[in-house]
Amino acid sequence: MKKLIGLKKTKTAVFISGTGSNLKNLIKFSKKKKSPISVDLIISNTRNAKGLKYSRKYNIQKKIVSFENNKIAEKKVFNFLLEKKIKFICLAGFMKVLSKNFIKKFKGKIINIHPSLLPKYKGLNTHKKAIENNDRFAGCSVHFVTTKVDAGKIIMQKKVKIEKRDTITSLAKKILKKEHLLYPAAIKKIYN
Repeated sequence: MKKLIGLKKTKTAVFISGTGSNLKNLIKFSKKKKSPISVDLIISNTRNAKGLKYSRKYNIQKKIVSFENNKIAEKKVFNFLLEKKIKFICLAGFMKVLSKNFIKKFKGKIINIHPSLLPKYKGLNTHKKAIENNDRFAGCSVHFVTTKVDAGKIIMQKKVKIEKRDTITSLAKKILKKEHLLYPAAIKKIYN
């Protein structure tokens, strides 16, 4: 066990469903001396999530929980969180909506990163919507998770200019780069 001088990091779980680029970014951030969090658990609702490889690479415990039955799944997840003494949750491309009950248990301790400038474009297909509506800017937001999807208090946002030649893919790539800067900055802001 590494001892941290003067700084007790908050035990954090990261929930993923896909490639895990924000997960990898959060793990790297958590290893920094000034980071207020340590990533102690990775939860995925899908066995094939590419991001699960980071559990092996960084020696972090992972749990794969099928969300076919939400109630059972959330109970399992909640028990894992208690077992690992998790105090903070970061959703990073987690494609499931958590129940009111679950969110209440972790009130104010769950945050999410969303690929739009909230309150614009909650939910899916945010890049497509921004391009189709001829928006000049798109971006990403980190917000607290509440019982309404993508509606919690915004912690921080970053903007990206939409160029004429941008496609859904090129815009997604530009925004992802900003997400990797934004998520750690928003966590620091919460803890300062």
